[in-house]
Amino acid sequence: MSAVAVVGAGPTGTCLVERICANAAELLSWPSLDIHVIDPYPPGGGRVWRKEQPDLLWMNSTAADVTLFTDESVQCEGPIRPGPSLAEWLGRDSGLFASRPVQNAYLSHVFQRAVKTAPRGVRVHVHATRVLDLADVPGGQAVTLENGRTIEVDAVILAQGHGDVTPTGEERSLAGLAAGSGLRYIPTGYAADLDLDVIPEGEPAIVRGMGLAFVDLMVLLTSGRGGRFVREYDEELVYLPSGREPLLHVGSRRGVPYHSKTGYPFRGVRPPVPRFLTAKALGEGPWNFRRDVWPLVRKELAFAYYHELITAHPKRSRVGWEEFQEAFAAEEWGSLAMRRLIRQAVPRHLDRLDFERLDRPLEKIRFGDSAGLQKWMHGYLAADLDRRSDPAHSADHAMILGLLSVYGVLSELGISDPWFHGFFSYVASGPPGPRLEELRALAKAGVVTFLGTDLQVGHRDGRWRAQSPSVPGGVEATTLIEARLPAPSVSRATDPLITALRDRGEAEESAGLLKVRPADRRLLDRSDTPHPRRFAFGPWVVGGRATGGFARPGFNAPLFRHADALARIVLSETVATQISHVA
Repeated sequence: MSAVAVVGAGPTGTCLVERICANAAELLSWPSLDIHVIDPYPPGGGRVWRKEQPDLLWMNSTAADVTLFTDESVQCEGPIRPGPSLAEWLGRDSGLFASRPVQNAYLSHVFQRAVKTAPRGVRVHVHATRVLDLADVPGGQAVTLENGRTIEVDAVILAQGHGDVTPTGEERSLAGLAAGSGLRYIPTGYAADLDLDVIPEGEPAIVRGMGLAFVDLMVLLTSGRGGRFVREYDEELVYLPSGREPLLHVGSRRGVPYHSKTGYPFRGVRPPVPRFLTAKALGEGPWNFRRDVWPLVRKELAFAYYHELITAHPKRSRVGWEEFQEAFAAEEWGSLAMRRLIRQAVPRHLDRLDFERLDRPLEKIRFGDSAGLQKWMHGYLAADLDRRSDPAHSADHAMILGLLSVYGVLSELGISDPWFHGFFSYVASGPPGPRLEELRALAKAGVVTFLGTDLQVGHRDGRWRAQSPSVPGGVEATTLIEARLPAPSVSRATDPLITALRDRGEAEESAGLLKVRPADRRLLDRSDTPHPRRFAFGPWVVGGRATGGFARPGFNAPLFRHADALARIVLSETVATQISHVA
């Protein structure tokens, strides 16, 4: 009898289980395989997508853009096992943003279907506990569980997803200042995991961060405290406070929230990318991302953008696509000739793609007072909502599709850059449009005040103080909230298994991510030696960033391609020796 352990039962682990089951009949010469799925949280959703979360917390992808089933677009060696997208499973509007408990139900369905449709002789065992350690045994691995059991398997795949980490030095310092000064400090983390009850009502609170974590906090601290949104006669969204809200003063490096999701179906032809970002164009590494990779990425994204603009909105261009693409391909991005080509082809300045303005819209803008900044932000939010709901700007959507393609290519090449991950999230992985509309209503109600770009937070006279170069002065408060998730870090991981492997030198990190051999995702030790029976997979693994989001139907998602390849490696190269299982 052979066995595999999958550590982690969230979406990543669920996808792996489905792919192992799908490939088992072809790759195993005997119909006998035990799959041990180990996670203290129920399988399917795991911890992050667990059922016990407020319905107020939504997904940031529409139901039509979420699937955990392979389809004919997926280029993999294993069998395609189609299934419904979240929207199809719900039988609901494709533009719905489902709550996290609803997503948990879908993920649980995917897991149970994988188990029920597994080939004869393939059994899935769920262990509601944690893994404490791994040890080599003849022909396999001994997996020590927190509940006292030990399981012997042929191979182990680590698929824990985003794990907890100990605070950084700065975070420890801020927590110490708070404790010594009678202040409140809310650290990084998932909003559903934080104790937000300690944040007092009616008092100012400084919030550092304007991404998805901020949106969740905003919802829980406003609607979650009894506030209501209503439509006025002119369809304007208005917030009616409950009086229990804190007054949120929010800023970040960019000073603006993530762009909202597009609110219209994309009707155009999928952009013909990737075309320029290739291994040949990059040459031999190592690479400096901003110098060597970013110019090719920008050219790729611009190619997708202008392809949609010119083919779907021909009246906004002076040239046809064939003429444009030939000239575009011949020039380097950022060159004088490239800038001249775009100016000549696209007459309206607002139709031209400006990466600097897109990335830092508040850069070098200064206001005489906070009122000026608030007025600018209200207009900015309104413009973003209008643009992301208007198919006349479908070139933006095409660029997002290009970003998804680029992200997959970089993952295939083993290139991971924190700045680009942030840029990708800001442009392509923002909140639902209704959440940004709620933010605008909260700002108009005075519950949210914007602080500006390049936010700096310090401690003075027993209070937190925040200031930004966008406006003179600053704001003081007794509460500081870190509205962001902790960055991945193997060196600061609290997971007992990762800690044990790391401390023995059997696991190592690169830029915070768990190191694996890219070709087969075998775990690398301190000397970069791959372990024959230990694998790691997911967004916290080197080269795995592209597997972190939910797969889109019909998009040849990296999650499926990579999970299928790993499942086949594990089954064909490690599940070969019959070993005993020790209870």
